Amino acid sequence: MEPIEGKLLGKQVSYPQKYAPEILVAVPRSINREIYNLHNHTLPFIGVDAWHGWELSFLTQKGLPVAGVLKLVYPANSPFLVESKSLKLYLNAFNMERFGCTPKEGIDEILQIIKNDLSQLLNCEVEASLFLHSTDAAPFDFEAFTLLENNSQIETIDFIDFTENPDILKSSGSRKSGVVNVATHLLRSNCKITHQPDWGSAFIYIKAEQLPEETSLLKYLVSIRNENHFHEEICEMIYKRLFDIFSPDELMVTCIYTRRGGIDICPIRASHQHLIPLNLSNANVLSKKLLQQ
Repeated sequence: MEPIEGKLLGKQVSYPQKYAPEILVAVPRSINREIYNLHNHTLPFIGVDAWHGWELSFLTQKGLPVAGVLKLVYPANSPFLVESKSLKLYLNAFNMERFGCTPKEGIDEILQIIKNDLSQLLNCEVEASLFLHSTDAAPFDFEAFTLLENNSQIETIDFIDFTENPDILKSSGSRKSGVVNVATHLLRSNCKITHQPDWGSAFIYIKAEQLPEETSLLKYLVSIRNENHFHEEICEMIYKRLFDIFSPDELMVTCIYTRRGGIDICPIRASHQHLIPLNLSNANVLSKKLLQQ
């Protein structure tokens, strides 16, 4: 039987020419979580999935095009996630549809439709905003994170694992509680169905009695390079490995993926609410883009 994730992925599908909510595909989160002994009623994290749709457009009733960046946010404890190609097709179906006498009226109408359709599909509340303008002063949640690949010894390290290997993760040896606040722009995994490459950045905060040695952490993140999973699943896999190995007091993992097909996905998983990145998780804020976005 064909997996529900493969209903559209890897297939040639014509763009719908009219509003088409029926094209949306919901994927049960439990499909992947069971692999890592994650169960929806006892998740070791809270969080959200933040999506950016960079190509949303529609017409007003007078035919004036309106174009902007759509931001969607919905909770990590929702029973389903939306499959990205189906969302891409759904959003492009609005291109020649008409909403509102003015751009503002049209935006209000289209956002309400999108929120209603996705909330019903995913069985959770979905927040949505449309941004018509960007700003150089956009907020950023990750200024304090140190890039692992800036290690002065990086060129002397041998990277030999390119399939996810949690055995790479080693403790720094210290038994004194501390904090690691690190990032990498070298994240790469593959689409679960098409195996096309997905590029991204990972941001990790961990407070624990035993902390991961940073070189081993970078090696581990590089080992994900040939994994075939959705973005949300990669984020949860990283979180669960760190959670199981280091028993942290606090943990946060955020993955910001490069846009593909006009969409990027930014899953956020954290042990505590105060660790959730405030701007990225807020549907009403368009935060600063990364280089590869």
